[in-house]
Amino acid sequence: MRFTKLLTLVFCLVATGAFAQEELPAISLKTLSGEKVVITDAVDADKITILSFWATWCKPCIAELDNFAELYEDWQEDYNVEIIAVTIDDARQLRKVQPLVDTKQWDYTVLSDVNRDLHKALGGVDIPYTVIVKGGEVIYTHSSYKLGDEEILEEKIAAWANEDKAAKE
Repeated sequence: MRFTKLLTLVFCLVATGAFAQEELPAISLKTLSGEKVVITDAVDADKITILSFWATWCKPCIAELDNFAELYEDWQEDYNVEIIAVTIDDARQLRKVQPLVDTKQWDYTVLSDVNRDLHKALGGVDIPYTVIVKGGEVIYTHSSYKLGDEEILEEKIAAWANEDKAAKE
């Protein structure tokens, strides 16, 4: 009985992203033009970085990125946030990514994780999958998307940004 309760608690912590921090792994991805990029080099340690895993065929992913786009400029200014949209589209679907990004006018860095190496390493199973990185550490993860999740995320980002401000004072 105790083991079941402990297992349930651990599952809840992992599912809500309230688990111990882990270091962002140094996994190689590619830009849409095919250049190799190590994710730890792409993430600015002085910023709060949102890694948003998505695919062109995933409607909730596109809705999430569209809603992030509406808030992104304010998030950059108010909280020093950057968004990196990491597509998990396979090699065949990858040719659809740039036209979609252009049409949507998303102002994010877009990287490709065709083999899902980073997605898996960060505990991703489904998409959309959101990972927050601060100071090179994964501090939050969230699976799925429903309208309003971006507001909850903004509350968390504001709290983390305020922690940074308080630490510097």
